Amino acid sequence: MWKLWLEMDPETKERVAKNAKVAGIVMILLGVAGIIFPGVMSMAVVFFVAWMMLFGGMMTGYFTWMSDREDWLGWLKTFILVATAILLIFKPLPGVAAVGLLLAIYFLFDSFGNMALAFTMKPAKGWWLWLVNGLFSLILAVIFLIGWPFSSLYLVGLFVGISLFIDGVVLVTLGSYLKKQ
Repeated sequence: MWKLWLEMDPETKERVAKNAKVAGIVMILLGVAGIIFPGVMSMAVVFFVAWMMLFGGMMTGYFTWMSDREDWLGWLKTFILVATAILLIFKPLPGVAAVGLLLAIYFLFDSFGNMALAFTMKPAKGWWLWLVNGLFSLILAVIFLIGWPFSSLYLVGLFVGISLFIDGVVLVTLGSYLKKQ
């Protein structure tokens, strides 16, 4: 993948560098907003998911209507997507709690996977980095679970904000790197 970035013609590099910087700055600003206002970012994440589910449900209904109007599984999927989306739009706090619980489960699995990898690699140099990563993921999972569902309101937004900020920094750095070449 990185080879592709390096083999671009100069005009394409210039255009990608400019767009990467602009996108990176927007992501940094969104990330900072999410870090400062994690509750607002959590709600934004849930509303984004809800609207995507509503759009997906409408598309599923449309394709079920066009292809096989008697397909009850297609209609069931449409109903579930649309009903869940409407619930999330009008009652977003349970959605934030659900996203928080999913993140906690993810961090638990990530923790156990990283620790297993660490102990599998133990004689190798740097094995302890995987152990530290696993312990960090375990701490994040415990932080989510201890305060769940109430901590989800700020933790989901905080983590999404941090992720957007880091992605933005990477894009700005990549844009600067491409411009220098």
